[in-house]
Amino acid sequence: MNATELFFSTIQSGKIENIKLQIENNPTIVNQKDSRGFTPLIFATYFGQNDIAELLINKGAEIDNQDASGNTALMGVCFKGQIEMAKILIDEGANINLTNHKGATALIFSAQYKQTSSIKLLLKHKADKTIKDNEGKTAYDYAKTNQLSKDIVDALQL
Repeated sequence: MNATELFFSTIQSGKIENIKLQIENNPTIVNQKDSRGFTPLIFATYFGQNDIAELLINKGAEIDNQDASGNTALMGVCFKGQIEMAKILIDEGANINLTNHKGATALIFSAQYKQTSSIKLLLKHKADKTIKDNEGKTAYDYAKTNQLSKDIVDALQL
């Protein structure tokens, strides 16, 4: 197992003291991607390792780094409804309007996966409701298709 694989394995296990040591020995590891294109920050948020994600941010992890599909940590936490981590990423300057390779944004993901709390948070932070994915759909279109509450659909309407 190489250093990057070990780092990702340690992130998944949640051993923050070991993470600190690995970063101390190799500070650039906070932005190294694994063989699948994941960044340490995306990986930490995927596994709900919020303390590790915050540590990575404090050690220089690039908030808007994208994986092989163009997804960011913010996109991932929004579609999973991890509001506290989404708030942290936004407060740290995450670009809420970045798109992945399919043209989806965190707002579009939130509507696709029926994450109304994520939608409200993103709209509060001025997410762009006009962005269309590669299928020509906005978050509003997904909210209507998924029969989200009237207040959410109305909030997403252009």
